[in-house]
Amino acid sequence: MTISRIVPYLESADFEAVKGFYVDVLGLEVAMEEPDTPAYLGLASSANRSAQIVVAAEGVEQPLPRFGVDVGDAKAVDSAHAEATRRGLEVVYPLTDEPWGIRRFFVRDPAGAVVSVLAHLE
Repeated sequence: MTISRIVPYLESADFEAVKGFYVDVLGLEVAMEEPDTPAYLGLASSANRSAQIVVAAEGVEQPLPRFGVDVGDAKAVDSAHAEATRRGLEVVYPLTDEPWGIRRFFVRDPAGAVVSVLAHLE
């Protein structure tokens, strides 16, 4: 398993204010934005997209993960899911292929944080 990125998740009712702060103050760029009914806003560094933040609309994810871990491919997501289940960890969102092209599940880590384990589908 190769982790390609770890992305913190924020929740906000005001995407414009969040976008203004991270774009205008800190210099990130909008990497993903839904125009009609925004549920997510993706912000990233321009250089190599190594610094990223995902902002979710209030209540869009229950529970909202604290961060996402991109494990590289769908097989790695399946392996992580199997190991989390074998260890008896609490899976709080089932293994799912999402319509926007990722495979993911949410698991509660031993410290209590909800983590989205994901990979883009090919």
